[in-house]
Amino acid sequence: MSLQTVVKHIELWLIDRLIPFARNPRTHSEAQVAQIAASIVEFGFNNPILVDTKAGIIAGHGRLLAARKLQLTEVPVIVLDHLTEAQKRAYVIADNQLALNARWDDELLSAELAALQDEDFNLGLIGFEDEDLARLLAAQDAAEGLTDEDAVPDLPQTPVSTPGDLWILGNHKLLVGDATEPTDVARLMAGEVSDLVFTDPP
Repeated sequence: MSLQTVVKHIELWLIDRLIPFARNPRTHSEAQVAQIAASIVEFGFNNPILVDTKAGIIAGHGRLLAARKLQLTEVPVIVLDHLTEAQKRAYVIADNQLALNARWDDELLSAELAALQDEDFNLGLIGFEDEDLARLLAAQDAAEGLTDEDAVPDLPQTPVSTPGDLWILGNHKLLVGDATEPTDVARLMAGEVSDLVFTDPP
């Protein structure tokens, strides 16, 4: 079968004309139907309901419930007339299960959600639970400004620090030197005595 034979036109049908599949194993909670309805209001009815030539629904039961919740009188449909009875029943299941087999790239997803939040977009319309949104946005906040822990910057042509430099960092001091050289240690300590020293074996 060529793809050209299954390309169909979108039609507007009265909602009462549609017949749900009585053996549809996919369920839709009230909360999910409300999410679908909110999505239709925000984005439009962009995903037509798939029906057979007898107006039986093949895919889109949740969208039908959402349309009824919104009190729509018409919905967009695509009529599929190329499927056998067995193929229609199988597609009712495949249409849902194949989508579940996809995975998210959490890093890209977190970044995109954060960008939408920065634009004041209502993330509640996307379909994630509040806990998942909070986790993903927290991960993005933690990642901002950080680099790969194994990333090493290129050496500058002219070093900022050279041996003998003593940096004052608030209450701390940092000497560019050699901990095995008594003169370097004496300069760093300036007569003070340390309570504890962490070193690597020379």
